Amino acid sequence: MNNERVTLAQELHDGIAQDLVVLGFSIDQAISQSNEPEVKSSLRAIRFTTTDLIEKLRTQMHQLRSADPLNDPGLEIDSMYETFRVVQEILRNIEKHSGADSVRIEISDNGKGGAAPGENSFGIVGLQERIAKINGEIRIDSSSQGTSIGVTIPLDR
Repeated sequence: MNNERVTLAQELHDGIAQDLVVLGFSIDQAISQSNEPEVKSSLRAIRFTTTDLIEKLRTQMHQLRSADPLNDPGLEIDSMYETFRVVQEILRNIEKHSGADSVRIEISDNGKGGAAPGENSFGIVGLQERIAKINGEIRIDSSSQGTSIGVTIPLDR
């Protein structure tokens, strides 16, 4: 039960809580761009409500985590999902706190290699297209000892 509570707290933090923070930043931006006093007033009220929701959600997340965690040996953990969430949180923290104007991500494996654009295979091509769309750079090195993919992504500031 306690592992489920911690997982729920993690999901709330990585999902809804982060979305509310982004919503708050968007509202702040709208306030700063508005020239209408009534609109600014309404947006400020929405911003205060959003801030209250974030605080309530944080309180609930702490309450979920407050019980002693139990290690359930029957609980199956999805390592790729957990890894995705870790990377997502790192990127959100970089965007929110670092002041950086770009981020570099490097992922390497020790597999059999062979990562290259293939006929009727769009994974690598899709990566390249996405990186190009955001004016980033991608490097792919693949050999029989594994594959390393590095991307550098400019951050909108």
